[in-house]
Amino acid sequence: MTSNLHSTSDLIRVWQLPYAARLGSSVRSKGIYLEVRARLPTAVRKALTVSAGELRLRMPKGADDEFLRASSIVSKALESIEDLPVIPREIEDILGISTTERHRWLKDGRLPSIGTRTVKLRGRVKKITFHVFDPRQVEDLLDRDTIDAWRAEDAEKAAENRRRAAWKAKLTRLKRKGDQGPTASTEPVDADDRFALRGWAEFEREGPR
Repeated sequence: MTSNLHSTSDLIRVWQLPYAARLGSSVRSKGIYLEVRARLPTAVRKALTVSAGELRLRMPKGADDEFLRASSIVSKALESIEDLPVIPREIEDILGISTTERHRWLKDGRLPSIGTRTVKLRGRVKKITFHVFDPRQVEDLLDRDTIDAWRAEDAEKAAENRRRAAWKAKLTRLKRKGDQGPTASTEPVDADDRFALRGWAEFEREGPR
């Protein structure tokens, strides 16, 4: 991570986000930006922006003391930024997966959560809770192309479920005609879990409180 102080008509400082922190994702970069911005005083939050994997703090000359305080806050926030847990929208972008896949793999344990996080949206009473993920585990999944293997497993399982459902339907038709056939299996067919998080759109727009 590097930072630079430029001498211009404005006070400007830039921090480059390392790959290990952003994992090649613009969504992750924005998430880091929101986390860092939330630590700044409300009056100066608009002075911090994110673009192309870097954070930029820009304030007018004459605000030297305020600029130095804000720079110190940003620098301290970025010290351990590579360990910042990955939130749902970030892991979907990093791994290129859908919300349905995330829900399914979280439920069956293939995508392990390291806990949950509850945040209060700015200016609202409502709180939202969601699972978070270890960035190093996410990076490992990305490096090993695990997602393709999981999708192949899911496709095979879905095909088996369709064959089982077709066999049960055939048995039902035979029974209605009075024919005798083997007893249909009562083994349940997997159903995708859809536990949507309420308030997620507001959190994506406003960031944590």
